[in-house]
Amino acid sequence: MNLNLRTVNVTRYITPLREGGSLPALAEADDDFKYVLKFRGAGHGVKALIAEFLGGQIAKILGLPVPELVFANLDEAFGRTEADEEIQDLLKFSQGLNLGLHFLSGALTYDAAANDCDALLASKIVWLDAFITNVDRTFKNTNLLLWKKELWLIDHGASFYFHHSWTNWETTAKTPFALIKDHVLLPKATQLEAAHVFCTNTLNSAILKEIVNQIPDEWLEWEDQSMSPETIKEVYFQFLTIRLQHAELFLKQAQDARKTLI
Repeated sequence: MNLNLRTVNVTRYITPLREGGSLPALAEADDDFKYVLKFRGAGHGVKALIAEFLGGQIAKILGLPVPELVFANLDEAFGRTEADEEIQDLLKFSQGLNLGLHFLSGALTYDAAANDCDALLASKIVWLDAFITNVDRTFKNTNLLLWKKELWLIDHGASFYFHHSWTNWETTAKTPFALIKDHVLLPKATQLEAAHVFCTNTLNSAILKEIVNQIPDEWLEWEDQSMSPETIKEVYFQFLTIRLQHAELFLKQAQDARKTLI
């Protein structure tokens, strides 16, 4: 499977998507496709982009339906004519590489009460979110879309929450994911054991290393850290490797959480 991302140049800012504090936008690129653009100058900055990138790439490896990710380059002159000062500042501080997700035109938000989901697919998604410590796939905010009668995963920017403090990451890697009890698909995830077998057999250290190494170095120059990009990448790699080795911990957490629903 080709894990390399295409790089596009943003040519037109269409409209803001005012969701949460990250202020993503619908934009057009020089390949004539539209993308939901996640900006390095917003909210949690490049760490949210890294989480989005890693989560999306891992989901892709697991065969889960995620929109195509692209590196989206924002030119220095882009947005100077934007009338909204907040958006103009966002564009100014987002020069360089950002992250885009292919826009699923006409997609609808997944409603757990009204829409069904295949049990194995639901179980794989629950496993993925426990693996990457994604706190944001709940009934309140599903981050799931229905597009062309298929379920699609979006928005992994709230994953890998350890990197916002960058402390005790080794402990976090070995910790069950208690917040899985709030996962929107947990009631439908009746095949967690089968999902666990599939995911642990599909992922390995070589794949995780390849994904982590694709993180752009310019996303790894953090003001609050003196570590080199290579050192930061190694921490992400070790976190994922250790977590995969201890996957039974978060599997059991999810299984136990399901029992409370019955």
